[in-house]
Amino acid sequence: MMNKRLEIDEFSAQRREVLKQWPSGEGVNFEEVVNYHKAMPKKKIFAEVLAKAKAEGRTLAQPRAGVSLIDEHIDMLKYLQDEGGADLLPTTIDSLTKQNRYEEAEKAIEEGKIAGHSKLTGFPAINYGVMACRKVNESVNLPCQIRHSTPDARLLAEITLAGGFTDFEGGGISYNIPYAKNVSLEETISHWQYVDRLVGLYEDHGVRINREPFGPLTGTLVPPCISHSVGIIEALLAAEQGVKNISLGYGQCGNLIQDIAAVQSLIELGEEYLARFNYQGVMLTSVFHQWMGGFPQDESKAFGVISWGAATAAFAKATKVLVKSPYEAIGISTKEANAAGIKATKQILSMLKDQSFPNTPELLWEKELIKLETRAIVDKVLELGDGDIVLGTVKGFEVGAIDIPFAPSRFNAGRMLPVRDSQGAVRILDHGNLPLSKESLDFNRERIAERGKEEGREPSFQMVVDDIYAIGKGRLTGRPR
Repeated sequence: MMNKRLEIDEFSAQRREVLKQWPSGEGVNFEEVVNYHKAMPKKKIFAEVLAKAKAEGRTLAQPRAGVSLIDEHIDMLKYLQDEGGADLLPTTIDSLTKQNRYEEAEKAIEEGKIAGHSKLTGFPAINYGVMACRKVNESVNLPCQIRHSTPDARLLAEITLAGGFTDFEGGGISYNIPYAKNVSLEETISHWQYVDRLVGLYEDHGVRINREPFGPLTGTLVPPCISHSVGIIEALLAAEQGVKNISLGYGQCGNLIQDIAAVQSLIELGEEYLARFNYQGVMLTSVFHQWMGGFPQDESKAFGVISWGAATAAFAKATKVLVKSPYEAIGISTKEANAAGIKATKQILSMLKDQSFPNTPELLWEKELIKLETRAIVDKVLELGDGDIVLGTVKGFEVGAIDIPFAPSRFNAGRMLPVRDSQGAVRILDHGNLPLSKESLDFNRERIAERGKEEGREPSFQMVVDDIYAIGKGRLTGRPR
């Protein structure tokens, strides 16, 4: 397996088998779908709206949301659009579909019809099929994205893109290593090459589909160089298959300067590597995910966390911000709570739209450090693969040259350990086998040692534990009381 564009005969043969996985796939007609997409107004096409926002320097707000019953899902999306003021809309897929357990999802749907409510945790798009997806998209006035965490999303992509969704999230690394235990990278990268080739074929026929690798990964103290490396690799994999619109994501760490530097450096690095491999005509946009870790249970305190994320997204000039709900610590959010999170976020975005964060020496240094560390990882992956990013990624994870903290996958080394420094920036306590330079490692050690001296304790795993729970307790850094 290599980073090579799938030949149309190979793709078509695989496609015939994919569409047979569930009855809803058998009626998908590529030419009909292309015509359906071409008839859409630009305001309903994700890539068009992102391109306009990028050109104007605006940050768009998008919530996370998805329920199982079609009418309730439409009602929720309309509410987020009309009452919440969302700029972009999501459809989050249910947990059974994410695991390709379509028969169980069908049973849950039937039980839900009888009971009047469903136990499914999201929208079962494959079971509902193309026309139901189109009903959802035609009921709202904004572009809709499919959000999920599916290692094998081939059929999901076929059904939902045919159903009028114009953005598809995920990737062969970001929807495997942080989510699955026993699924190999060879398997998921192959499956996602199919997804990206499908999107590339739509692009070849004049249909713009945006792709968004999942930036936050495990969402817990992920150093920027790790999430950046994964994002760049997945962008290169997508571009090889013909994808032309890619949103690179990053999950908020909490230190303002580090987060701004991360968002800015992510796009700069993405453009650098796409140019290195001569992938032309690819539009890159940035996604900032508000805090992905533990939230305070108190609603007012939760709004504080949301607003801090909104301010950071605004200063970083991210193209899109993924909005959290004030009910994050309680459980599945209501449409009202989701709308409240959007309103709070958009208030901050509006207030800060015309303000910019200065290029201080600290910000410039942080950007250079992130670039230095990311290049070290991506270039090592390329070296391990003799220039092939697929082979290098598999070998890179095998030897720990790329290592995602707190991931459940047995294909991840799990040796790298992050911790915050005295200013709350995420640093590397134990680099494991990451191929970082002496300059980078020395800087990380110095900053962590400073915190240890301030707190009167040796840097250790206890610091990591304290940091994981800190925001839920009203702090950024887990200092001992």
